[in-house]
Amino acid sequence: MRSSTSSTIPASAGIGLRFPHHREVAASPKGVAWVEVHPENYMAGGAALAQLETIRRDLPVSLHGVGLSLGSAAGIDRDHLAALKAMVDRIDPGLVSDHLSWSVAGGVYLPDLLPLPYTEEALALVARNVEMAQSVLGRPLLIENPSRYLQFRHATMTEAEFLSTLVAQTGCRLLYDLNNLFVSATNLGQDPLASLFGVPLEAIGEIHLAGHARKRLDDGSEIRIDDHGSAVSAEVWDLYTRLIHRTGPVPTLIEWDRDLPALGVLRAEALKAQRFLAITSGGVRRVA
Repeated sequence: MRSSTSSTIPASAGIGLRFPHHREVAASPKGVAWVEVHPENYMAGGAALAQLETIRRDLPVSLHGVGLSLGSAAGIDRDHLAALKAMVDRIDPGLVSDHLSWSVAGGVYLPDLLPLPYTEEALALVARNVEMAQSVLGRPLLIENPSRYLQFRHATMTEAEFLSTLVAQTGCRLLYDLNNLFVSATNLGQDPLASLFGVPLEAIGEIHLAGHARKRLDDGSEIRIDDHGSAVSAEVWDLYTRLIHRTGPVPTLIEWDRDLPALGVLRAEALKAQRFLAITSGGVRRVA
């Protein structure tokens, strides 16, 4: 498609675009720096894709996939990858990302993004899948760190080591989800600050911020659930300010999927992130 707007995602705060907000954003894109969508919601074409193309004429768009299943031992579904490639060619997104997870087994798509053991074997198959996807798409993928609720006993490396090696081997970049980092560290009894700077900061091409839920279990313990159904927590904002103080401004997304609020609430969360970005490094990206 031809657009009057650059495809480049600015180092500013955008919002995750969901169907209930399509018309409002299309009618009044001012106050929104950029938007991110799940490409799987538009692959069938129709009115949804037409609306997205209208929005793309005014705003940069990022595609955040949930269906590549980069951790699948059987490899990437070639039909799905071809459909994603068609979306990339049509929308001309500034960024394309997916998750460090798997969700397909035996041709059956599972309704979740499932975790991987951080082992050499898992690293080799993820690297193979990432390289295949990047070859077809003709661009580097951004890989998102997952939310985790358990630790694999036979893991041989930390998540940060896994991601760092994946970046070095494939040339991919990172979508650093700070809510996921906080949820995972808290659930696994780790210090989120100790994990924050474990990945190569220069590889971070996007940051996600979202809310999470707290659930009390029968044994009295508490677990954090990555549900994207509330405002960003104070703890995650703290991680964000610490990170961008080191990196300088990075494209930042407010994600909100459940109990979707009015568009004004999302804009207010993005404005909060934008204020933090504005005071870091005078707008110059840096890694120290």
